[in-house]
Amino acid sequence: MTTNSGRLTVFADARTLGIQLAAEIAELAERCLSERGTFILGCPGGRTPMSTYQALAVEFAWRRTDLSHLVIAMMDDYVVPHGHGWATVPATAHNSCRRFAHEDIQAVLNAGRDARFQIVNENVWLPDPAAPTEYDQRLSEHGGVDFFILASGAGDGHIAFNPPGSAEDSTTRIVELAEQTRRDNLATFPDFTGLDEVPSHGVTVGVGTIATQSRRVVMIAHGADKREAVRRLTTGDGYDSSWPATIYRTVPGARLYADVAAAR
Repeated sequence: MTTNSGRLTVFADARTLGIQLAAEIAELAERCLSERGTFILGCPGGRTPMSTYQALAVEFAWRRTDLSHLVIAMMDDYVVPHGHGWATVPATAHNSCRRFAHEDIQAVLNAGRDARFQIVNENVWLPDPAAPTEYDQRLSEHGGVDFFILASGAGDGHIAFNPPGSAEDSTTRIVELAEQTRRDNLATFPDFTGLDEVPSHGVTVGVGTIATQSRRVVMIAHGADKREAVRRLTTGDGYDSSWPATIYRTVPGARLYADVAAAR
């Protein structure tokens, strides 16, 4: 593991990155659970955070952490027209972020754990497309997100579903997905057989939601396809709306964790 003079820490591979990040999250979680009785973990869906979730399951199991008051706060979900508004895609859909939250995060962290110490379904939060602004209010009322794991789109720098051009103070809302974001998601959800199957809209936390509601953030990037993302994330300062993931730089103490392939 090597570190440069800025925010960037480089790891040998995604697994090593995940192990280090999981240890940091688990340590903070135990402290928050002990001191405040709750811990809110902000989670993206997709491929990038999988090694972290898997390592976090091992870390929590080793520590025997009681997860019954841990909250999983998801960033976004696909939506489709419903009446005069929008509804999330069915929870059984391969591209459902609700399904991902329950199967690839909650179930992974709960595996092998006594039911008394598991993350309960009520503690898996997602923004409601019928009332998106209430998500920011809910986070704020609970003291914000204790640790937000972030990831950048490879092709256009989207964060959650925020497209290029998103305002720095944007809040949770319905957005039209950028075409490049939809193309990126063809790789994220391989069951899509073509771009026409990828929904055109989503409900997403805003760029401003991340900036104002996060106590601590780590942006992660691994794989050769994230080289441009790492370059953009380490070039300049502050928020660059042409690459929305740069919002992480506005959170005090923010870090970027990348593997060798992405940072090369």
